[in-house]
Amino acid sequence: MKKIKIFAIFLGLIINTAHAYDDCDFQVWHTESQEKKINDKFKISIDEEFRWGDNASEFFYHHYEPGLTYTVNKHLDISLKYRQVYEKKKDKFKEENQPNLNATLKGDFFGFNLEDRSRIEYRHFDYQPDFWRYRNKFTTKLPWKFTKFDIQPYVADEIFVNFYNTSFTKNRLYTGLGINLTKNIKAELYYMLESNQSAHVWKDANVFGSKLKIIF
Repeated sequence: MKKIKIFAIFLGLIINTAHAYDDCDFQVWHTESQEKKINDKFKISIDEEFRWGDNASEFFYHHYEPGLTYTVNKHLDISLKYRQVYEKKKDKFKEENQPNLNATLKGDFFGFNLEDRSRIEYRHFDYQPDFWRYRNKFTTKLPWKFTKFDIQPYVADEIFVNFYNTSFTKNRLYTGLGINLTKNIKAELYYMLESNQSAHVWKDANVFGSKLKIIF
């Protein structure tokens, strides 16, 4: 048992050294997505994301993520995705392979649009031990839309839990706006407060984010 605890602490120190930026660092993230509906039940998608840290002066992260989504009914989507990650660690970009399974519950409550997404991901590395992680993101879209672009505010919170020691290691708190630029082009602008635990110390990042989705 003692050896397991020592290994868990050592693994945690390795995993949580991804970002060496100062507390309250300002970052910029941008995501681009393409989505194609196959039929009433299936759709395919691919996402690409870029991140800049150290007061938005350093490019440190990039991923691709193709996926397949199955709509069980109006209240449940299930998706299988694969994320290819390149993240800068000690001045070198290192690779992560991450298949993930997602289940998203959806519903309305007095005009509020609610989504609860659960994700299980397997994180494979060539330079450190692999591990499983659970993520849960709860999103509330407010029941108001503005202008001809249907600008709709939302709030969301996402937690991250590592399976190897059942530890809560990260939290993301969002507030943002969804925008319908055209029938097939959607955008988002958001602010996110990301809190990361590193060597038992919590550090925050202030993130300005943008998303652009094209639906074919």
